[in-house]
Amino acid sequence: MRPPPLPLRRVVIVVPSLFTLFNLFFGIWAIVLATRGEFYRAGWFIVFAGILDTLDGRVARISGTGTRFGAELDSLVDIVSFGVAPTFLMYQVEFAGGGGAAWIFCYFFVMAAAIRLARFNVTQAGRAKAYFIGLPSPAAGMTLATYYPFTQTALYGSLHGPPWHLLLTFLMIALTILMVSNVHYPTLPRAGFRTASGLLGLTLIVVILVFGIWKHDEFLFPLGIVYMTYGVVRAILLGFFAGPAEDEEAEIAGPIVIDESSQTYRGGAGGGAGGPRRPGAA
Repeated sequence: MRPPPLPLRRVVIVVPSLFTLFNLFFGIWAIVLATRGEFYRAGWFIVFAGILDTLDGRVARISGTGTRFGAELDSLVDIVSFGVAPTFLMYQVEFAGGGGAAWIFCYFFVMAAAIRLARFNVTQAGRAKAYFIGLPSPAAGMTLATYYPFTQTALYGSLHGPPWHLLLTFLMIALTILMVSNVHYPTLPRAGFRTASGLLGLTLIVVILVFGIWKHDEFLFPLGIVYMTYGVVRAILLGFFAGPAEDEEAEIAGPIVIDESSQTYRGGAGGGAGGPRRPGAA
């Protein structure tokens, strides 16, 4: 006697988590490649993990199959793919010969990524959002990951002046601080044809895709720096370095209550294997 067919919805629910697990696969593979000295491929595998991190959110949101399990799984995976993997790669590339204490920069970066993801789950996951509080950990991780591919370009070869080791030290410190800061960073814009903002968002996405494919080695690392700097400049100009709102403080400090009766979450601007997560960032 043949077993009854598995309901289609159960199969669809698993799909976002599969994207998340492949995200983890690329993160682990990047670490393995970094140990072998294959830094170029390791950097790009972290970027592939970032693409999958975006896709799992979109799939969960479109299908309405995000779950609490998926949300927690995604955060745990992101700590590896955008915390441990890029810092290990950066350590192998730049800090391994910098003395016995050079690894401490890597520790603080991973610590900040873990805090950033935990805070996101408490304060922003499950809500429609127009911005992220703190630099998203995938953006910070992919900025570090794309540094080595950038060093293989003619553009990098023409920049003889900057003291790169010192700049990278300050870059890791800045990324670490910004992930746990209250600086607001914009989400991926909504694309469309009906409004001016939708057309602007579509244009921006197309430009990123075109240059990300055509001039990927030269484009993505500077793009990460621009995104990081944009939030800081905007915060300075608009005075957004103020503390979080009272409701956010209460959620961070207060007890966490899990409603076991509700297992499915549907999201707004964000999305993910956990449902209403951000589009490709946390």
